[in-house]
Amino acid sequence: MPFNHNDHYHPLLLDLLPPGPGIALDVGCGTGRFARRLAATGMAVEAVDVSAAMVEAAAGLGSPGPGEIVYRQADVTADALPVEHYDFISCVSSLHHMPFETVAKLRRALVPGGVLVVLTPARPSSPVDWARELVAVPANALARLVVYAGERLNGGVDDGPQAPTLFRFPTIAELRRESARLLPGSTVRPLLFWRTLITYREHGEGDPTGG
Repeated sequence: MPFNHNDHYHPLLLDLLPPGPGIALDVGCGTGRFARRLAATGMAVEAVDVSAAMVEAAAGLGSPGPGEIVYRQADVTADALPVEHYDFISCVSSLHHMPFETVAKLRRALVPGGVLVVLTPARPSSPVDWARELVAVPANALARLVVYAGERLNGGVDDGPQAPTLFRFPTIAELRRESARLLPGSTVRPLLFWRTLITYREHGEGDPTGG
């Protein structure tokens, strides 16, 4: 089934872009689908992934423009990032592969007014969260059938390498607590299809961790 929970929320993430084309960093780019969507808005995109195979596959798929994409293998937990450089940083189902404290490093890489978005799987913490999980099951089945039918009518599903999957997720409560500590003023919004969205806008008030 071709329905992808992350791809479903790409339009929502694009709605959070700050004004102007600017420079974007896509962390854990995989095969580059979201990086290409960023480039289509005019952003200059740096797309990074720890997997050389993913970077090679993404680079081979090209770019729609008008923004340029530079793909490179990198580990943002270990490699240096320029300070106050990026207008937009995205982590689409990649942050749970890293220590959550990595967001402090990403925050420092934002220009004032820059935006960090994290779309991540998370485990339910409350009865409301569990109810959302139950609603997602039939909605997910319907979405899979609709997308599958559309793909069959348009020539079938594209084959390609799949990004590694890690089934070790924080709880929504943990995301709220750590986001409040490391990204003050951020919002944490649970979504359908087992995803939570963290949104942070840099105001240039310093690093709350003291780093």
